[in-house]
Amino acid sequence: MAVVFYPAIIERGAQGFGVTFPDLPGCVSAGGTVQEAALNAEDALAGHLMVMSQSGEAIPGPSMLDGLQSDVEVQEVARILVRADRPGRAVRLNITMDEGLVAAIDRVTSNRSGFLADAARAALSGRR
Repeated sequence: MAVVFYPAIIERGAQGFGVTFPDLPGCVSAGGTVQEAALNAEDALAGHLMVMSQSGEAIPGPSMLDGLQSDVEVQEVARILVRADRPGRAVRLNITMDEGLVAAIDRVTSNRSGFLADAARAALSGRR
């Protein structure tokens, strides 16, 4: 996975602060404070890119932060860059695992690879 930084706009809303990503329509986040909104933006971006990748959608590259146009209808508070691991191509692996663990995985999913990838993402997200 390549590390990329997408520009995001934090705006004031009725209930706090919202975050939008100009390059990724539909990718939004929010928070009660500017800092909370900015921190939540990373999770929203990661999830959005993962869903796009799993759906086979083309993932656009990030725009330059300085090139973003202002919207007079938005109460803009800040512009930030949000870090993400851009999904790469799938790589085939050959792993060894206890057969009982494999059986337990098979009882809860029909897609071992997806299950293991999700588990790895969850484990790694706690280490940031």
